[in-house]
Amino acid sequence: MAERDSAAAVAAAPGGGAILSTVGLTRRFGGLLAVNDVSIDLRVGEVHAVIGPNGAGKTTLTNLLSGDLAPSAGEIRYGGGNLAGLPSHRISRMGIGRSYQKTNIFLPFTVFENCRLAAQSRAPHAWRVFHRAGSFADINRQAEEAMAAAGLAGRRERVAATLSHGEQRQLEIAMCLATRPRVLLLDEPLAGMGPHESASMVELIKKLTAGHAIMLIEHDMDAVFAVAQRLTVMVNGEVIESGAPEDVRNSPAVQLAYLGGEDSLHG
Repeated sequence: MAERDSAAAVAAAPGGGAILSTVGLTRRFGGLLAVNDVSIDLRVGEVHAVIGPNGAGKTTLTNLLSGDLAPSAGEIRYGGGNLAGLPSHRISRMGIGRSYQKTNIFLPFTVFENCRLAAQSRAPHAWRVFHRAGSFADINRQAEEAMAAAGLAGRRERVAATLSHGEQRQLEIAMCLATRPRVLLLDEPLAGMGPHESASMVELIKKLTAGHAIMLIEHDMDAVFAVAQRLTVMVNGEVIESGAPEDVRNSPAVQLAYLGGEDSLHG
């Protein structure tokens, strides 16, 4: 299968290089250029934050990388191939997981059941459809490992609907981890959180950086500067600045176009 071939190529890639790159990625909606000629690199062990005002094209970019949208032009290079235009289920099985702005979990199911379903999506057993799901030791182990990595081991049997907002966001990330991704696309994981939950999510993202390439979409600037090794700023679908966080923080173009001046960046 192409998914297995690409996954093997990714696993064999030398360290330090980009695991995923976009080249001239573009998405048009009629006359609107939602993403215009965007080129970025994601590396394992690095959080690459993408920031910008509402309507800048950040979520559209995430949707392109995850396969929820097909690009109008450009390439998404991963595992020695071009993923542009592949459906989301194939991209997920190749090792790219994502979270959404609005929490996307199965509320009536337990934490473990949510994670087990996610693990099954990466390694389906269609030929054993009449076996009990709980009998698959490898799937169950993936679910248990994902819960532990996301800090939810103690919530295993809790119904998802009874979790706090912050725990539900953790569960969504745990479901991503259950698919064993190399790339995590996190779309506003701190949205709607209070200070304590935000701090916990920041620590979780820091922990996940080892072994993953993370693209983070986030409006909380304190969180962005706490976790990001690289920062890209988008305005009106285009990249206006990309580089180390301090370089971007001090960019006059960024201060003018997005963050409202130097006081917003340094305050």
